[in-house]
Amino acid sequence: MMESAEIRIVDDYLRLCEERKLEEAAKFLADDARMTFPGGTVFTDLPSMVADAAQRYARVRKHRTEFIVGNRASDGETVCISTGTLDGETLWGTSFTGVRYLDLFIIRDGLIQEQYVWNDLSETGVAPLLLQRLASGSPA
Repeated sequence: MMESAEIRIVDDYLRLCEERKLEEAAKFLADDARMTFPGGTVFTDLPSMVADAAQRYARVRKHRTEFIVGNRASDGETVCISTGTLDGETLWGTSFTGVRYLDLFIIRDGLIQEQYVWNDLSETGVAPLLLQRLASGSPA
């Protein structure tokens, strides 16, 4: 099976984000890219996304196990989905492994226009639920 350009874009982008090579990763993003995370939190730049995660996680790694490429039915936009699991450690010392994730990317003109992130971190008790985060004063 041949790897598509979309898979290479998404895989390289996710790898560079994990390695905190944010300037290199940002080259894969459109100027007006939006990244939507669990709870509806939206970021428009990588430093903000990383700063938010740094309030909860000492480290997080994605084990990318599958990619799906196709077109969104509503408008024909190119979509690349990455699925797999998360491993890492929270700032309070809780280690986790095998937590499911799914990232959906909209690719336009060879750049990531939108990223939507879903995972089971809250459901597994690793991350506080959105309401708990809001009540404690942490950013959503």
